[in-house]
Amino acid sequence: MIKSVFAATAALSMSAGAAVAGPYVNVETNAGWTGSDYNGATTDLHVGYEGPLGENAAWYVQGGPAIVAVDGADTETEFSGKAGASVGLSDALSAYGEVSFLTGDDDTGFGGKLGVKYAF
Repeated sequence: MIKSVFAATAALSMSAGAAVAGPYVNVETNAGWTGSDYNGATTDLHVGYEGPLGENAAWYVQGGPAIVAVDGADTETEFSGKAGASVGLSDALSAYGEVSFLTGDDDTGFGGKLGVKYAF
């Protein structure tokens, strides 16, 4: 269940454009529900680094502890991380991708995301 909650709710929005390279901290909670039934949440406490890739693209990498709180189970601390990039295809259109992971008791879960963003 932890993997499905993480994979289904992992989200980090990216937009293409000029970025200044440097470190950052990202605290993010992803929670999941089935109907009105709360399943749990994963809170990432990440330290990351980001920078430009030429004039129209950017990249990032981040990682750190992940507090996994599944409803009805003991809270666990795992390790998670993400890496991604975005590229501006035009003034209004960008494409992005991300890969992520979350350790677990038995297996490490992996996720991926690809998308496009159109700004009006």
